[in-house]
Amino acid sequence: MKYISTILSVIALALIVILYVRQSHQLDQMNNHVEGEKRNQGSGFKVAYFDMDSVEAHYEAFKEAQTDLKNQENSMNQELSSLDRANQKKIEAWRQKGNAMTQAEGEQAQQEYQQMQQEFQSRKQTLEQALYKNTEDRKTSIRKSIESYLRDYNRQKNFSYIIQYDANSFIYAKDTAYNITNDVVDGLNAAYKKNK
Repeated sequence: MKYISTILSVIALALIVILYVRQSHQLDQMNNHVEGEKRNQGSGFKVAYFDMDSVEAHYEAFKEAQTDLKNQENSMNQELSSLDRANQKKIEAWRQKGNAMTQAEGEQAQQEYQQMQQEFQSRKQTLEQALYKNTEDRKTSIRKSIESYLRDYNRQKNFSYIIQYDANSFIYAKDTAYNITNDVVDGLNAAYKKNK
């Protein structure tokens, strides 16, 4: 029993020493971290931005893609309208025959009508998928060209980040000193003309 209090005292002392060493180590780490942050503040953390609306309005590849996609959509709508008009003519011809049709002709007309609807829906789906794929391919191509240009641009400028600004972004204040929109539009158009 005599030794229990001595043993407990030694254990308590050992725990105090361990806690002191750990606390001291954590304090050193925090000091090193703070000193590192102070050194990094001088390195110049810069964020640039470009206005995506301006890029969309003035980037020739974007405008060309919009025109091509609009033409493809118009062509799709014209083809579907033409197909629909042809189908409506057949339906009108069946209506005019009306009661003069035999039962066999009526059944054949019903089958033909269902086939026309299926063909119309199938063609519509095919055209819509082609338009969607072309739209996504164009978006990807434009995004890659913007990213490629910004990588090259940033080799000289050394921004920490370059972000896209648009009306729906969560940026509430911006310093126009870091607006690189004109550089982006000019550079993208020069690269586009060079590659065309």
